[in-house]
Amino acid sequence: MIRPSQLLHPPRTPAAIRDAATVLLLRDSPEGLQVLMTRRSDHASFAPGAYVFPGGGIDALDAQSHAVAARRPTQSDLHLTQAIAAIRESFEELGILLARHADGRMADDQDIARLSRHAPFAAQCAAQGLTLAADTVYVLAHWTGARELSKRFAVPFLVARMPEGQTPVADEQEQFEPVWVSPQQALERHAAGQFFMIFPTIRTLERLARFANADAVLAAVAHEQPLWVSCPRGGLLAGKEVHYMEDEHPFGELALVCPNGEALHPLDWQSASPVPLLRNVQRLTAPNPGFMTGPGTNSYLVGEPSTGYIAIDPGPADHEHLDKLWRAAGGDIRAIVCTHSHPDHSPGAAPLQALCTQAGRATPPILGLPSAPTARAASAFSPDEVLQHGQRLTLTGQSPAGEVHHTLQVVHTPGHAANHLCFLLEEDGLLFSGDHILNGSTTVIDPPDGNMADYLDSLDRLDALCGQYEVDFILPAHGYVLHSARAAIAQLKAHRLAREAKVLAAMQALPEGTVQDWAAHAYADVPPRLWPVAQRSLLAHVERIQSMEPGND
Repeated sequence: MIRPSQLLHPPRTPAAIRDAATVLLLRDSPEGLQVLMTRRSDHASFAPGAYVFPGGGIDALDAQSHAVAARRPTQSDLHLTQAIAAIRESFEELGILLARHADGRMADDQDIARLSRHAPFAAQCAAQGLTLAADTVYVLAHWTGARELSKRFAVPFLVARMPEGQTPVADEQEQFEPVWVSPQQALERHAAGQFFMIFPTIRTLERLARFANADAVLAAVAHEQPLWVSCPRGGLLAGKEVHYMEDEHPFGELALVCPNGEALHPLDWQSASPVPLLRNVQRLTAPNPGFMTGPGTNSYLVGEPSTGYIAIDPGPADHEHLDKLWRAAGGDIRAIVCTHSHPDHSPGAAPLQALCTQAGRATPPILGLPSAPTARAASAFSPDEVLQHGQRLTLTGQSPAGEVHHTLQVVHTPGHAANHLCFLLEEDGLLFSGDHILNGSTTVIDPPDGNMADYLDSLDRLDALCGQYEVDFILPAHGYVLHSARAAIAQLKAHRLAREAKVLAAMQALPEGTVQDWAAHAYADVPPRLWPVAQRSLLAHVERIQSMEPGND
């Protein structure tokens, strides 16, 4: 857990969450799937002028109206209440009525004309002999309002087929201009500045655009679980506020830096100056972006002025980058550690050490593991001091609140490289993962220095450590901070094993095939231009598969 004293933006209590529900009414047209949307009042207290799906707050009467609604056997009480609320709101706002007569006929315009939008809804339906068709309403997704909002809602986004023979008529108070639109059309009009929508609506339409028709959508949600659950976070990109869901790369970094949800953290990749992540952690990205390095190699500084700093992965021998790293530490670098010896990580160690020495400071030792005999020539590395698994590197100093410590625990994690190390900042539960875990891609396992069996074993070691120290954030050598550390590790391991199953299937289908043949099968979901790199990890999978065959133990 992050120490509150290290947060750049201390936690605060977010606004209370109110329960609401919204429904996407779907129909098929000659142009494809369409959804009913409507424009909110320009005077609305929430999202004024935005195009939305009909919906609103859940009333106490919605939970008391179960007897008037039809339900599926697998539909929970909560989902039934949400469906009733969505049916009521679609009636009050747009005059759409999802209800049936006793003989199974859906309500029509004549039934709707007999009901008032301003009187208790369920009681009126019961008096007319109508049963709410809640059994036709399914949960598509669940959104919770962003943490920084002054008014927040927890909203299931529901889906139902539009009843035939009914015409939407806006109430002209809360909602205006009902319109049928395809998801793609809505997104294009929004991009053109003609159809304002808020973030959850945009992301929902992006996912809805993947479906060909209403049947496909309803089939996808028949299991009664939302396809996604999200409470998005905001940041700054090119000076503009942007938002991200949990499965998007910047989300974890925003969760670390701005736990309250304020859109304050810049997400632009740059190498000009260090980016503070916590009071005791800075990141400076080397100017070496590329196919294998992503936005560049992340160098980290752990510490503060009272304790001095440990530099993690100084990166390539780039003088300007190293000078900026040295200046960000106020020249007080106590140790330089390398996660491994690849040429985008360790060559900067010696010149950074020389820079510190020339400035009259004590010479910081270069720490790590020496490169193994299996390493490529460009990855030769010999540290001043060899680190041991479980060893601790500690910075100590005085602050106004008393003595302060920053302790990095050394974790040997062979796999990507034989001499690969990760580092755990114990007091704050942060894992510096080097190239073992990346954000946005999977690391290459390149035999003989790379070993897939070791890599998977190292993932298990990291998972256990994350459980022991309640680690929630992973700081990789390439890409943004990751969140939900143990879930990220589990997902990464599952991905590797799924890929290995494809490699095995390719080997069995083409027993006389070449590595190139197997890669074309096992990596069919990857662009062919990436296959030459993928072949290196494929070889690591082949080695592991062969090692598990009978007689090879």
